[in-house]
Amino acid sequence: MKSIGHKFFNVYSDKKNNLFTLNLTPGKSFFAEKLVRDSGKEFREWDANRSKLAAAIKKKISQIGIRKGSVVLYLGASHGYTPSFISDIVGSSGFIFCLDFAPRVVRDLVFVCEERSNMAPMLESANHPQDYASVVGQVDVVYMDIAQREQTKIFVKNIETFLKKDGFGLLALKARSVDVTKKPKIVFKQVYQELENTKGISVVDYRELAPYELDHAFFVVKKK
Repeated sequence: MKSIGHKFFNVYSDKKNNLFTLNLTPGKSFFAEKLVRDSGKEFREWDANRSKLAAAIKKKISQIGIRKGSVVLYLGASHGYTPSFISDIVGSSGFIFCLDFAPRVVRDLVFVCEERSNMAPMLESANHPQDYASVVGQVDVVYMDIAQREQTKIFVKNIETFLKKDGFGLLALKARSVDVTKKPKIVFKQVYQELENTKGISVVDYRELAPYELDHAFFVVKKK
Protein backbone atom coordinates (compact mmCIF):
# COMPACT_ATOMS: atom_id res chain seq x y z
CA MET A 1 0.00 0.00 0.00
CA LYS A 2 1.40 3.40 -0.91
CA SER A 3 0.39 6.98 -0.22
CA ILE A 4 -0.78 8.70 -3.42
CA GLY A 5 0.58 12.14 -2.60
CA HIS A 6 0.84 14.78 0.10
CA LYS A 7 -2.29 16.58 -1.14
CA PHE A 8 -4.42 13.54 -0.32
CA PHE A 9 -3.74 12.82 3.33
CA ASN A 10 -4.43 9.25 4.50
CA VAL A 11 -5.40 8.12 0.97
CA TYR A 12 -3.54 5.15 -0.46
CA SER A 13 -3.49 2.91 -3.52
CA ASP A 14 -2.38 -0.62 -4.33
CA LYS A 15 -0.59 -1.97 -7.41
CA LYS A 16 -3.90 -2.08 -9.30
CA ASN A 17 -4.58 1.61 -8.53
CA ASN A 18 -7.49 0.79 -6.22
CA LEU A 19 -8.04 3.46 -3.56
CA PHE A 20 -7.94 2.87 0.20
CA THR A 21 -8.07 4.82 3.43
CA LEU A 22 -6.54 3.88 6.77
CA ASN A 23 -9.44 2.43 8.77
CA LEU A 24 -10.33 4.56 11.80
CA THR A 25 -12.40 1.68 13.21
CA PRO A 26 -10.31 -1.48 12.60
CA GLY A 27 -12.30 -4.66 12.06
CA LYS A 28 -15.48 -2.82 11.13
CA SER A 29 -16.90 -2.64 7.61
CA PHE A 30 -20.03 -0.51 7.14
CA PHE A 31 -20.80 -0.89 3.43
CA ALA A 32 -19.45 -4.37 2.65
CA GLU A 33 -16.21 -2.73 1.54
CA LYS A 34 -13.08 -4.87 1.48
CA LEU A 35 -10.75 -4.63 4.47
CA VAL A 36 -7.05 -5.15 3.72
CA ARG A 37 -4.13 -5.50 6.12
CA ASP A 38 -0.73 -4.21 5.08
CA SER A 39 2.35 -3.50 7.21
CA GLY A 40 0.36 -4.13 10.37
CA LYS A 41 -2.36 -1.61 9.48
CA GLU A 42 -5.92 -2.04 8.22
CA PHE A 43 -7.25 -0.23 5.17
CA ARG A 44 -10.75 0.11 3.66
CA GLU A 45 -11.20 -0.11 -0.10
CA TRP A 46 -12.82 3.04 -1.51
CA ASP A 47 -14.93 2.42 -4.61
CA ALA A 48 -14.80 5.26 -7.17
CA ASN A 49 -18.09 3.98 -8.64
CA ARG A 50 -19.83 4.68 -5.33
CA SER A 51 -18.10 7.91 -4.31
CA LYS A 52 -17.74 11.08 -6.37
CA LEU A 53 -14.82 12.20 -4.23
CA ALA A 54 -12.98 8.94 -4.95
CA ALA A 55 -13.87 9.35 -8.63
CA ALA A 56 -12.39 12.87 -8.64
CA ILE A 57 -9.17 11.54 -7.11
CA LYS A 58 -9.03 8.78 -9.73
CA LYS A 59 -9.53 11.49 -12.40
CA LYS A 60 -6.43 13.24 -10.97
CA ILE A 61 -8.05 16.21 -9.27
CA SER A 62 -5.15 18.38 -8.05
CA GLN A 63 -6.49 19.27 -4.59
CA ILE A 64 -9.33 18.34 -2.23
CA GLY A 65 -8.35 20.42 0.80
CA ILE A 66 -9.21 17.66 3.30
CA ARG A 67 -6.42 16.93 5.77
CA LYS A 68 -5.85 15.32 9.12
CA GLY A 69 -7.76 17.37 11.68
CA SER A 70 -10.03 19.12 9.17
CA VAL A 71 -13.57 20.10 10.17
CA VAL A 72 -15.94 19.30 7.31
CA LEU A 73 -19.56 20.22 6.61
CA TYR A 74 -20.94 17.49 4.34
CA LEU A 75 -24.21 18.42 2.60
CA GLY A 76 -26.08 15.44 1.17
CA ALA A 77 -24.46 12.80 3.37
CA SER A 78 -27.04 10.13 2.44
CA HIS A 79 -26.26 6.75 4.04
CA GLY A 80 -22.73 7.87 4.90
CA TYR A 81 -20.54 6.06 2.37
CA THR A 82 -18.26 8.92 1.31
CA PRO A 83 -18.47 10.67 4.72
CA SER A 84 -17.10 7.51 6.35
CA PHE A 85 -14.00 7.68 4.15
CA ILE A 86 -13.58 11.38 4.90
CA SER A 87 -13.81 10.31 8.55
CA ASP A 88 -10.76 8.08 7.93
CA ILE A 89 -8.90 10.94 6.23
CA VAL A 90 -9.46 13.61 8.91
CA GLY A 91 -8.84 11.11 11.72
CA SER A 92 -9.84 11.37 15.35
CA SER A 93 -8.66 15.00 15.54
CA GLY A 94 -11.05 16.05 12.74
CA PHE A 95 -14.84 16.17 12.55
CA ILE A 96 -17.62 15.85 9.95
CA PHE A 97 -21.09 17.37 10.25
CA CYS A 98 -23.15 14.98 8.09
CA LEU A 99 -26.31 16.69 6.87
CA ASP A 100 -29.23 15.24 4.91
CA PHE A 101 -32.91 16.13 4.68
CA ALA A 102 -34.26 12.58 4.12
CA PRO A 103 -35.24 10.85 7.40
CA ARG A 104 -34.85 7.36 5.92
CA VAL A 105 -31.18 7.77 4.98
CA VAL A 106 -30.36 9.69 8.16
CA ARG A 107 -31.54 6.67 10.16
CA ASP A 108 -28.90 4.60 8.36
CA LEU A 109 -26.35 7.39 8.79
CA VAL A 110 -26.89 7.35 12.55
CA PHE A 111 -25.59 3.78 12.80
CA VAL A 112 -22.33 4.77 11.06
CA CYS A 113 -21.91 7.86 13.25
CA GLU A 114 -22.47 5.82 16.41
CA GLU A 115 -19.32 3.84 15.57
CA ARG A 116 -17.27 6.89 14.59
CA SER A 117 -16.82 9.63 17.16
CA ASN A 118 -15.73 12.18 14.54
CA MET A 119 -19.06 12.08 12.65
CA ALA A 120 -22.42 13.60 13.64
CA PRO A 121 -25.73 13.16 11.73
CA MET A 122 -27.99 16.17 11.11
CA LEU A 123 -31.53 16.09 9.72
CA GLU A 124 -31.64 19.47 7.98
CA SER A 125 -32.15 21.09 4.57
CA ALA A 126 -28.95 22.47 3.02
CA ASN A 127 -31.04 25.29 1.55
CA HIS A 128 -31.53 26.77 5.03
CA PRO A 129 -28.08 27.18 6.61
CA GLN A 130 -29.48 29.54 9.21
CA ASP A 131 -31.23 26.55 10.79
CA TYR A 132 -27.96 24.81 11.69
CA ALA A 133 -25.53 27.73 11.86
CA SER A 134 -25.48 27.73 15.67
CA VAL A 135 -24.41 24.07 15.68
CA VAL A 136 -21.86 23.98 12.86
CA GLY A 137 -19.88 27.21 13.15
CA GLN A 138 -16.83 27.76 10.92
CA VAL A 139 -15.36 24.82 8.98
CA ASP A 140 -12.28 24.04 6.89
CA VAL A 141 -14.19 22.31 4.10
CA VAL A 142 -17.73 22.48 2.70
CA TYR A 143 -18.59 19.39 0.63
CA MET A 144 -21.87 19.18 -1.29
CA ASP A 145 -23.48 16.32 -3.19
CA ILE A 146 -27.14 17.24 -3.61
CA ALA A 147 -29.15 16.63 -6.77
CA GLN A 148 -31.22 19.82 -6.91
CA ARG A 149 -31.76 22.42 -9.61
CA GLU A 150 -30.25 25.21 -7.50
CA GLN A 151 -27.14 23.21 -6.55
CA THR A 152 -24.69 26.03 -7.17
CA LYS A 153 -26.65 28.65 -5.21
CA ILE A 154 -27.05 26.29 -2.23
CA PHE A 155 -23.33 25.52 -2.35
CA VAL A 156 -22.32 29.20 -2.41
CA LYS A 157 -24.78 30.05 0.37
CA ASN A 158 -23.17 27.47 2.67
CA ILE A 159 -19.65 28.57 1.72
CA GLU A 160 -20.50 32.17 2.59
CA THR A 161 -22.03 31.09 5.91
CA PHE A 162 -19.55 28.48 7.16
CA LEU A 163 -16.26 28.31 5.25
CA LYS A 164 -13.14 29.81 6.78
CA LYS A 165 -10.86 32.09 4.77
CA ASP A 166 -8.53 29.91 2.64
CA GLY A 167 -10.89 26.96 3.19
CA PHE A 168 -12.01 24.67 0.37
CA GLY A 169 -15.42 24.00 -1.14
CA LEU A 170 -16.04 20.72 -2.98
CA LEU A 171 -19.07 20.44 -5.27
CA ALA A 172 -20.19 17.16 -6.86
CA LEU A 173 -22.55 18.44 -9.52
CA LYS A 174 -25.23 16.43 -11.33
CA ALA A 175 -25.91 18.15 -14.66
CA ARG A 176 -29.29 16.51 -15.29
CA SER A 177 -30.63 17.89 -12.02
CA VAL A 178 -29.61 21.42 -12.98
CA ASP A 179 -31.13 21.38 -16.49
CA VAL A 180 -32.22 18.18 -18.20
CA THR A 181 -32.69 20.01 -21.53
CA LYS A 182 -29.00 20.98 -21.90
CA LYS A 183 -25.96 18.86 -22.65
CA PRO A 184 -23.94 18.20 -19.47
CA LYS A 185 -20.83 19.92 -20.85
CA ILE A 186 -22.83 23.11 -21.33
CA VAL A 187 -24.14 22.92 -17.76
CA PHE A 188 -20.62 22.31 -16.44
CA LYS A 189 -19.31 25.35 -18.30
CA GLN A 190 -22.12 27.54 -16.97
CA VAL A 191 -21.53 26.39 -13.39
CA TYR A 192 -17.79 26.94 -13.74
CA GLN A 193 -18.41 30.54 -14.84
CA GLU A 194 -20.96 31.09 -12.09
CA LEU A 195 -18.50 29.92 -9.45
CA GLU A 196 -15.60 31.87 -10.97
CA ASN A 197 -17.73 35.03 -10.99
CA THR A 198 -18.82 34.65 -7.37
CA LYS A 199 -17.19 37.23 -5.14
CA GLY A 200 -14.87 35.78 -2.53
CA ILE A 201 -14.13 32.40 -4.11
CA SER A 202 -11.91 31.11 -6.91
CA VAL A 203 -12.06 27.82 -8.82
CA VAL A 204 -9.01 25.66 -8.06
CA ASP A 205 -9.80 22.65 -10.24
CA TYR A 206 -12.55 20.83 -12.10
CA ARG A 207 -12.98 17.30 -13.42
CA GLU A 208 -15.73 15.47 -15.28
CA LEU A 209 -16.33 12.16 -13.53
CA ALA A 210 -17.13 9.77 -16.40
CA PRO A 211 -16.80 6.81 -16.59
CA TYR A 212 -17.28 6.52 -12.82
CA GLU A 213 -20.29 8.87 -12.67
CA LEU A 214 -22.04 9.85 -15.90
CA ASP A 215 -23.21 13.46 -16.32
CA HIS A 216 -21.38 14.52 -13.17
CA ALA A 217 -18.53 16.96 -12.59
CA PHE A 218 -16.47 17.80 -9.54
CA PHE A 219 -15.49 21.38 -8.69
CA VAL A 220 -12.93 22.53 -6.11
CA VAL A 221 -13.06 26.17 -4.99
CA LYS A 222 -11.11 28.16 -2.41
CA LYS A 223 -12.42 30.99 -0.28
CA LYS A 224 -10.36 34.15 -0.62
